[in-house]
Amino acid sequence: MIAKIVMAVIALAIAFAFLAVPIVKLKSPALIIVVLIGVAMMVVSAIEFIREKDEDQS
Repeated sequence: MIAKIVMAVIALAIAFAFLAVPIVKLKSPALIIVVLIGVAMMVVSAIEFIREKDEDQS
């Protein structure tokens, strides 16, 4: 469980760092909205990944 949380946090941090560059450089409101929607989808996916039951545990 802890490994899943750590992996999700690292993945989100890398994605945020990757997506921050276009937002800072371009400063387009439409781009910011699209990136925020993508970030929200990533967060929801990470939460679902953390909550799903491990197959190796009974």
